[in-house]
Amino acid sequence: MTEVDVPVPPLSAAQVFGPREDLARAYVGLLADTGISHGLIGPREVPRLWDRHVLNCAVIQELLPPNALCADIGSGAGLPGLALAIARPDITMHLVEPLQRRARWLDVAVAELGLSGVTVHCSRADALHGVLTVDVVTARAVAELATLGQWCLPLLPPGGRLLAIKGSKAEAELAEAWPALQRLGCQAGSVRECGGSIIDPPTRVVEVIAGSAPSSGKGRARPRSARTQQRKARAAAARRHRGGFSPTGADEASPSN
Repeated sequence: MTEVDVPVPPLSAAQVFGPREDLARAYVGLLADTGISHGLIGPREVPRLWDRHVLNCAVIQELLPPNALCADIGSGAGLPGLALAIARPDITMHLVEPLQRRARWLDVAVAELGLSGVTVHCSRADALHGVLTVDVVTARAVAELATLGQWCLPLLPPGGRLLAIKGSKAEAELAEAWPALQRLGCQAGSVRECGGSIIDPPTRVVEVIAGSAPSSGKGRARPRSARTQQRKARAAAARRHRGGFSPTGADEASPSN
């Protein structure tokens, strides 16, 4: 890594990351260096990497059950996915990022940080429907809630949770999106605050609980075409050859989607 001005962690970093604070420091160093050169983080964000980005994301770990299987949608620079994987070594994290440039950066970051419980998918979330099933889906600054529901809820079993990091208008956004989320089979939704004793302001998270998939209506996923199924089968065969991992017992989807 080239020499860069890496911001000093606040005292709260030790509270959030505990014995893995050094890993968090290394991650912030990557964000301040190649994260900027790859266009993942703006140069003006460097002084705020800890408070506004890494800690803001990591504190939502309190909403993750032990040994959770998670997916971070539109992961970008690994926020919140990598921050959570560092803070919680017990979880398994799938970083889902459709842009190859960003996915390549995530692959390098995961390797340099030595995070064995993290898998990067260069894929759209909807390309993983029926392929990847997780306990929790996270998202930050990706899309409005109704759209997130379409992308993320098919990745969850009944009772699974979508955790969308939002700001001061979280309640209004949830209220506006709720009819669409209900059509997608959601059974409950609320706004949670995380890290109130650690960061100021606390992180505001919209938590949506998945129900059974709707049997009809707008929430139903479109049938896959024969061409799509063939493409996914070829990708699955390639991943089996490379030893790809899938928590559902099926192979992962093609990164070309």
